[in-house]
Amino acid sequence: MGKESFDFFTDELYKKLKSPLPGESAHRPMQATSRLRMSFKPNAKTRKSAVLILFYPYQDEIYFPVILRPAYDGVHSGQIAFPGGRYELSDEDLIRTALREAQEEIGLRLTDVKILGVLSELFIPPSNFYVLPVVATIPYRPDFYPDIREVEDVFEVRLKEIMDTSILGESVIIVRGEQVRAPHYAVRGYKIWGATAMMISELLTVMNTPDSSSEN
Repeated sequence: MGKESFDFFTDELYKKLKSPLPGESAHRPMQATSRLRMSFKPNAKTRKSAVLILFYPYQDEIYFPVILRPAYDGVHSGQIAFPGGRYELSDEDLIRTALREAQEEIGLRLTDVKILGVLSELFIPPSNFYVLPVVATIPYRPDFYPDIREVEDVFEVRLKEIMDTSILGESVIIVRGEQVRAPHYAVRGYKIWGATAMMISELLTVMNTPDSSSEN
């Protein structure tokens, strides 16, 4: 992909992220049934976090990285996710949280990262977190140096691949002994579901929204 094409993509996405976000209406198609059954609401112990959705050009395509969480005794064990984590008091804001966590988890150098905007904040009942998806770009394919304590693997996903509706599916996933019926994106033999899938759904909805400036 040439620089002009990637610049056009980032400019268009930047503008669309400034418009009102679809939020819950875009999250709903990828919402797991367990979320619908849970009456758990944000409370005084709910914590803030952020993830980074990073686009970059490579071999005439647009990519973004996701990570495979290692297996552990926790609600997000073995899941595909965007790099990210909890807000720390040293972070000036949640955008800084997303950047810091991406630096720590996948070794991202922040020098040339450009922030385009954010998606809707999403509440995750099982872990009692609000998570803010931060959308950014970098003008080249970055090197990844995953932290083996937090990341089992890094996958580079083509934007064209995630936009292909043929990868959409639904399956029953066992989470802590509970059967969860979850819509998912099937990528490289893995299922992207839960909050990450809901974020992707909103991202694609935003990207597919007509540019209002071109209609005037």
